[in-house]
Amino acid sequence: MVQLYDISRLVSPRLTLWPGDASFKVEQILDIETDNYVNLTKFCMGPHTGTHTDAPWHTEKDGGDITTVPLDHYVGPAQVVTIDTKHGPLTPAAFADHDLTGAERLLIHTWNSELPDDQWPEDFPYPTPELADWLADLGVILLGVDLPTVDAFDSTELACHHRLNYHGISIVERLILKDVPDGIYELIALPLKIEGLCGSPVRAVLRTL
Repeated sequence: MVQLYDISRLVSPRLTLWPGDASFKVEQILDIETDNYVNLTKFCMGPHTGTHTDAPWHTEKDGGDITTVPLDHYVGPAQVVTIDTKHGPLTPAAFADHDLTGAERLLIHTWNSELPDDQWPEDFPYPTPELADWLADLGVILLGVDLPTVDAFDSTELACHHRLNYHGISIVERLILKDVPDGIYELIALPLKIEGLCGSPVRAVLRTL
């Protein structure tokens, strides 16, 4: 039987955000209880709220907005891999015990998936440019992480963002891979088609093959 794993963070007022990002707010405009024929809401949130993908323009001056990303990167076979590294840079050596042959989309499962939505890590393992180069040589077209970012929390150079963009590897951040066994699945994690955004929330789902 086909099984679906929802690997998206719940967007709510309890969800922690990158420091300085737009807070999540929901407002009810119309209410059936007060003689309106529908309930109607509006919401405000940053494009990097919860589980999301970065547009190249997020870190590249001449990069495209979210409407320019290749949709085929966000749908297709994906390999979930659990690593034991708790902190610091992630290099290819962290994956020595995993066979990534043929992996088009790599989803990295760390201890961050165990954190509840209201907790925010600042010291976590993070991919490196060396890892980005290695993944590109393997043919990876999307890197997904359960981390807040693919660089160190205090990085201003954002070297791994730049290297992944250089290789044309799409980035999905802040997945939640708790209770997802390692293995190969079908990933569906499409961004919204909104002009001018530097990223987009995604409803990321894994489907067993």
